[in-house]
Amino acid sequence: MRRYFPILDWGRSYGRETLTNDMIAAVIVTIMLIPQSLAYALLAGLPAEVGLYASIAPLLVYAVLGTSRALAVGPVAVASLMTAAAVGELAAQGTPEYLGAAIALAFLSGVMLLAMGFLRLGFLAAFLSHPVISGFISASGLIIAASQLKHILGVPASGHTLIEILGGLFAGLDQVNLPTLAIGLAATGFLYWSRGGLKRYLANRGVPARRAGLLSRTAPVVAVAATVLVTWLFGLEAAGVAIVGDVPSGLPTPALPPFDLTLWAQIAVPALLITIVGYVETVSVAQTLAAKRRQRIDPDQELIALGGANLGSAFSGGFPVTGGFARSVVNFDAGAETPAAGAFTAVGMALATLYLTPLLHYLPKATLAATIIVAVLSLVDLGALRRTWAFSRADAAAMAATILVTLAAGVEAGIVAGVGLSLFLHLYRTSRPHVAIVGQVPGTEHFRNIDRHAVVTAPDVVTIRIDESLYFPNARFLEDTVQAQVGANPRLRHVVLMCSAVNDIDASALESLETINQRLSDAGVTLHLSEVKGPVMDRLKRSHFLHDLTGGVFLTQFDAMRALAPDLACRTLAAGRRDLARNGG
Repeated sequence: MRRYFPILDWGRSYGRETLTNDMIAAVIVTIMLIPQSLAYALLAGLPAEVGLYASIAPLLVYAVLGTSRALAVGPVAVASLMTAAAVGELAAQGTPEYLGAAIALAFLSGVMLLAMGFLRLGFLAAFLSHPVISGFISASGLIIAASQLKHILGVPASGHTLIEILGGLFAGLDQVNLPTLAIGLAATGFLYWSRGGLKRYLANRGVPARRAGLLSRTAPVVAVAATVLVTWLFGLEAAGVAIVGDVPSGLPTPALPPFDLTLWAQIAVPALLITIVGYVETVSVAQTLAAKRRQRIDPDQELIALGGANLGSAFSGGFPVTGGFARSVVNFDAGAETPAAGAFTAVGMALATLYLTPLLHYLPKATLAATIIVAVLSLVDLGALRRTWAFSRADAAAMAATILVTLAAGVEAGIVAGVGLSLFLHLYRTSRPHVAIVGQVPGTEHFRNIDRHAVVTAPDVVTIRIDESLYFPNARFLEDTVQAQVGANPRLRHVVLMCSAVNDIDASALESLETINQRLSDAGVTLHLSEVKGPVMDRLKRSHFLHDLTGGVFLTQFDAMRALAPDLACRTLAAGRRDLARNGG
C-alpha cells in the first residue's frame, strides 16, 4: 500500500516541526498561486474561477499519491496553452461546451496517466529528447507571450500560431486602449523588475537574503492589489479597461465530466500530448528538487499521482494540471518538507475561493496577461539552440525544426513533429552505429581503434568492434561493413566481432549474423565473437547460431588474438612491457 500511497510512508514520521515548515511554505505558495491560477485560466480561455478550482482538488490528491516532497501541481502555462488550442477547435470561448471540453480533456488526460502508471510506462517519456522538449517549451513561451499582448494593448486578436497572433495584433493597432496599455506596461515592468531587482532592493535595506527572496515572490499579488485599486478608484472600466468581472464565490461543486464518446475521440490526441508533455515537465522538476536533498522519486508512481490530480481537477470543474517549475522551486525554497505543504496550499486556495473572489471584480485582464508574459519568457531559451549546435548538429536541427513547426503550425503540430524527429534521429543513429577496426595496444591486453591509437594488427585477422546493440535497423549495415572488410583484404582468414558494447541482439540481427557466417564460410573466412555479454550469450544459446558458427566465442579479445595470432599477440605484449621497463615505467 505504501507504494501506491506514499503518504503512508512519510506520514508516519510527521511531526510538529515539519508541520510548521509545510504551513509556512503553503502560505507563500498560496500567495503566489492565486494570481497565477487566474492568469492561466485566462490563457486557457476559461472563466477565472476555473483556475482556482484547478488549484484545490489536484493538490489534495497529489499529497496522497505523490512521491516528490516539494512538487507543486496546478495550472501551468504550456498545458493551459495546449488546452486552449485543443478546445478552441471544438467550441467558442465562454460557452458551456468550451468548459465541458476542457473538463473532459483533464479527465481523459488523467485516465491516460493512470493507465501508463499502472502499466509502468514511464519510459515512454524518453521518446521526447531534451532538445525537442527545450525547443517546444521555448516556442510555446513565445506563442503564449504573443497571445497575451492583446490584453496588454486592449485590442481584439486571436490565433493559435505566432503568425496568426501577430497578424491579428497588427490589424488592431488602431484600436489600442491607452489606459489598458498603461496598466499592462506598468504591471509588466514591475513584475519583470521584481524577479531580480526587488530581492536586491530588500537585501540592501537589511532584509535577510532568504526572506528577501520569498518576499519578492509576492510581487504578483502586489501588482494585482495595486491595479485593482487603481481601476476601481478611477473608474477605468468605463474607459474600456477589460476586467475579470464577477468571480463566483464558493467551493467547486463535484460533478462528472461530460461522457461524450464523440468529444473524447476529438480530444484524444491533444489529451495524449498534454499527458506526455505534462509528465516530462513534472518528472524533470521533481527529480531536480529531489536530488538537492538526496531524495528519490518513483517515476511510475508520479504517473499515478499526476493522473489522480487531473481526475481531481476534472471532477471539480477544472482543466489539465501538471507540476509547475516556478511554484515548485518556491515551495522548495520556502522549506516544504512533505507533500502536505500542497494540501495546506489547497486549503489556502479554498479559503481564497470562498472569501477573496469579490475583491477580484475590478482586476484588469492586462495584469493577468503581464503575469503570464513575465512567467513564460523565463522559459524561452533560444540560446540553447546555439549550444546544442556546437555539440550535436542533428539534435540542434531537431530542436530548430520543433521551434519552427510550433511557431508556424501550433503547439500540437510542434509536439508531434518533435516526437517524430526524436524517433527518426534515434533510428537513424542506431541504423549506422559507430564501428571500429581495433588492434592490440603494445604492452597490454587492451584493444583500441586503429585510427586513434598506435596499435598492432595481424594481416590475416580483422577485429570489428560494434558500439551499438544489434537490431533490425542496423542489421544490414553490419553485413555491409563485414563484406567491405573482406573485399578490401585478400589475405583475410579470420573476422572477429568484438561485442563489448552489444547489449541486445534481436531476431533480424541474428539472421544477419547467420548470413555473415555463411558468406564468410563460402569465402574461406572464419567468423568469431569476443566479449559477448551474459544476457546476449543466453539468447544466442537458444538459437542454432552457436552450433553453426565456424569459429569460436572468446571471453576477451586478447584470448581471441592469442588463439588466432599467438606469436604476434604475445610478442606485442612482451615488447611493450620491455619498452615500458627501459623507460623506467
